[in-house]
Amino acid sequence: MANAPITEDRPDVAHYPGGGDLYRLRHSAAHVLATAVVELFPEVKVAGGPPVENGFYYDFAREEPFTPEDLERIEARMREIIAANQPFEYSETTRDEAQRRFEASGEKYKLHFLSQIPADAKVTYYKNGPFLDLCRGPHLDSTGGVKAFKLTHVAGAYWLGNERNEMLQRIYGTAFPSAEGLTGHLERIEEALRRDHRRLGKELDLYSIHEEIGAGLILWHPKAGMVRHLIEQFWKEEHLRRGYELVYTPHIANEKLYEISGHLQNYAEMMYAPMDIDGQPYRAKPMNCPGHIMIYNTHKHSYRELPIRYAELGTVYRYERSGVLHGMERVRGFTQDDSHIFCTREQLEGEVLGILDLMDTLLNSFHYEYTCYLATRPKDKYLGTEEEWAFATEALRQALERRHLPYEVDEGGGAFYAPKIDVKLRDAIGREWQCPTIQVDLNLPKRFHVTYTGSDGQEHEVVMLHRALLGSLERFMGIYIEHVGGEFPVWLAPMQVVVIPANPKAHDYAADTAQFLKSGGVRASVDLREEKMGAKIRDAELEKIPYMVVVGPREAEAGTVAPRRKGKGQLEAMSRQAFLERIRAETRDRAS
Repeated sequence: MANAPITEDRPDVAHYPGGGDLYRLRHSAAHVLATAVVELFPEVKVAGGPPVENGFYYDFAREEPFTPEDLERIEARMREIIAANQPFEYSETTRDEAQRRFEASGEKYKLHFLSQIPADAKVTYYKNGPFLDLCRGPHLDSTGGVKAFKLTHVAGAYWLGNERNEMLQRIYGTAFPSAEGLTGHLERIEEALRRDHRRLGKELDLYSIHEEIGAGLILWHPKAGMVRHLIEQFWKEEHLRRGYELVYTPHIANEKLYEISGHLQNYAEMMYAPMDIDGQPYRAKPMNCPGHIMIYNTHKHSYRELPIRYAELGTVYRYERSGVLHGMERVRGFTQDDSHIFCTREQLEGEVLGILDLMDTLLNSFHYEYTCYLATRPKDKYLGTEEEWAFATEALRQALERRHLPYEVDEGGGAFYAPKIDVKLRDAIGREWQCPTIQVDLNLPKRFHVTYTGSDGQEHEVVMLHRALLGSLERFMGIYIEHVGGEFPVWLAPMQVVVIPANPKAHDYAADTAQFLKSGGVRASVDLREEKMGAKIRDAELEKIPYMVVVGPREAEAGTVAPRRKGKGQLEAMSRQAFLERIRAETRDRAS
């Protein structure tokens, strides 16, 4: 047996969440999975199986689908393999020998992986028991080191991620160093399933997707429509307060615009096919920035006018493969909370600081904690000079430090045209989501000749900032539904209060109370259905309405209400005016 190679300098190992030891454990568990599958189902062909963020998977080609019962059998066999404490044995071979081995066994997927190894590189194997696979490692010393694992589910996966290829079956699992770690993770999975925005979206009647309209295209139902309206209203108010100007741009544009911007050359695969309009090719808009630039370029601008801040809730369309579409979180048509700022070099740091302040206001209002990442110049392909990159990156860094925001450096993670600040939100169950981004553009101002007249009377190229703070409204909404578990805070709840009469004698007072609240600006309704009061209360609970008010003859006589706050229980009786003021205060205080 040869010595296993040193792997700690590999990015996939070094940057693995939880570190190299957890990577090694899960990589070993993946091989135990593959061993069990080929032993139980000898007709199966094995593709690949790496560790992923929260576990591992392996892809298999098999005509019959794996069933839940199959997963139980596989898990049982994995436990036997672990108990056998099979060593993970490393070995090296020649390309010719590996070619002969996999051709003889009909493993076409392994032949593909073999073809990707450089001709002068070593071909390496890992073997445990009867299972041998092309592999760089690292692994545990033996299968007995896999202490706590669980297979979670099976999903379809296109070979090499290309939907034109055949569909394989991907078995997912996870492994932890201890049973406690595994139990905690499985509980988080269950909680994530309870919060899944696709399930809650249907249960709460928030949105839908229809084959007749198209995959990845969202219909916002009235309840979600109200939430979106309130978010947009808040967003616009905060932007106008900070000196932004609202603009609107068309949903389609002449293809020439995207030739100038470079989107056609660099992003054609994500753009929809051209449509012929008067003999000219037009495209559905993939980005808002070219339109904002055209608005800016309508006039000449002096340095005295800068900065100019344009903001738009602009809907764009981008092609996503059907296999990656996911409810509201991965779609083909979405509305970005976009803004583009045109400023001088001297103003750049201050503008970034203002964006960070606005971002903090927005995210705190939705009760998010977040982490910032400063993404720097890629090593190879990038536009602009090193001096421009150094200046832009330092401006971003200084703004983060002046704002006292902790940040991590993502070396080489910038776009080819700009350094940027990426921001990841942490939701209520600890997951991270990439949403806000702030980019300094070193490309489009040159392509569109975006300038201003300086104090010296000469033309100078503007500094352009791109930023989206919520990302897309569709994705933000999907993530937010899961963050709050469908229980929107009072300021965002589609319906804030439902008034329920205790009996038919209280119908008039219940209806009058609901109207009183609505006249005061509260989103209120009254439930006058011919149902038992218990059923009405249960339905209000299921709809996750923040306040429920049951009124009877006693409340009618006293002119009071005895509200029940979801999650906090029954409150003391109070006047209708006092209750109205309570709702108004909660609506104003978004951070409560």
